[in-house]
Amino acid sequence: MTMSRALLTDHYELTMLQAALRSGAASRHAVFEVFARQLLGGRRYGVVAGTGRVLEAVKNFRFGEEELAFLRDNHVVDAPTLDFLADYRFSGNLYGYREGECYFPGSPIMTVEGTFAEAVLLETVILSILNHDSAIATAAARMVHAAGSRPIIEMGSRRTHEMAALASARAAYLCGFASTSNLMAGHVHGVPTAGTAAHAFTLVHDSERQAFQAQLDSLGSGTTLLVDTYDVAEAVAAGVELAGPDLGAIRLDSGDLAEIAHQVRKQLDSLGAHKTRIIVTSDLDEYAIAALASAPVDGYGVGTSLVTGSGVPTAAMVYKLVARQDAEGVIRPVAKKSVGKPSRGGRKHAFRELDASGTAVTELVTTSAERPGNARPLQIQLIRDGEIVDGEDLKAARVRHRETVAELPTEAHHLSRGDAAIPTVFD
Repeated sequence: MTMSRALLTDHYELTMLQAALRSGAASRHAVFEVFARQLLGGRRYGVVAGTGRVLEAVKNFRFGEEELAFLRDNHVVDAPTLDFLADYRFSGNLYGYREGECYFPGSPIMTVEGTFAEAVLLETVILSILNHDSAIATAAARMVHAAGSRPIIEMGSRRTHEMAALASARAAYLCGFASTSNLMAGHVHGVPTAGTAAHAFTLVHDSERQAFQAQLDSLGSGTTLLVDTYDVAEAVAAGVELAGPDLGAIRLDSGDLAEIAHQVRKQLDSLGAHKTRIIVTSDLDEYAIAALASAPVDGYGVGTSLVTGSGVPTAAMVYKLVARQDAEGVIRPVAKKSVGKPSRGGRKHAFRELDASGTAVTELVTTSAERPGNARPLQIQLIRDGEIVDGEDLKAARVRHRETVAELPTEAHHLSRGDAAIPTVFD
């Protein structure tokens, strides 16, 4: 059964719409803002990801006959609201940080402008995408930095929901992962894919040598052999004997990875396989990767930790009304005043101030659109009058991410818990 994007929302979005249609407030111009009050997990910065997926979701946010029938049959909303939903098309404006850009507490990551009726319906779907993808991207960026020049393959598909796996592979590639094991990510998003064999392949054959020979016959000597099903030293010796010194790589998936990597590197070199790479997997996260920095490792595979945000599976972003049209037609700031969860009123603009060396020093958030002399603007228009006006491919966002991270001060890359790498200043 095909599922519409329009029902990927919360019940109360539609009951608010119904009541607003009755009160007349539905047609008032409204400005909603997406931001995070804090960086969870003591992270020093966050990474925006999922913007492209948000644009696709907004474009396809439609209520067809099946969706309307469900709402009607379950008495979710009344007949006038169903009539409104039948013709729903977002015709407002959307602004936001580009994908790959870093963000900080209070950064106006996305701004949605339109009638209250149009904009309120998009709250849940926008937050579900940005919260997930940005959490994964933030974890991925830390892992990439810890890995240095060594490549990482994303391989977490079996550890999460199938669609979350697809989004995770996309977010990881955005932040510098070299490839993914997820073929759908290759098909849909153009992420390079990679993979060879699991322990089951070795176990189904009568011997490890037979399994290696079958893999070599099929994939060539440049393949990666998994060598820890039985005895690592025996497997390495067999792999080099069968493939020759041009064996592409071996993979270690258990044990003390640093110690075993040193032993295997020494063994490979003694066998003349100086160019054979060592790839390590086994529940790695950014801390384990950093701990392996001095080990003779050539690449990493990361699964569970990546798709769960390395312990921080959400970015804790919220979607708040910050300005609305009053009864006289004037746009006025509004803000939530509750203890512990306040918001700041007014339509915001964001700039990143840099020092003379090009290092980021401040996230400036202001109600003025005037650009400070030494800062670069962070928001761009993504949708104008309901039409997407700025869409870019993932590779361009990947380049931007590298450039953005390079702007951050050194302390941004500390893996220990701490404060945001630069302060957010509200003006």
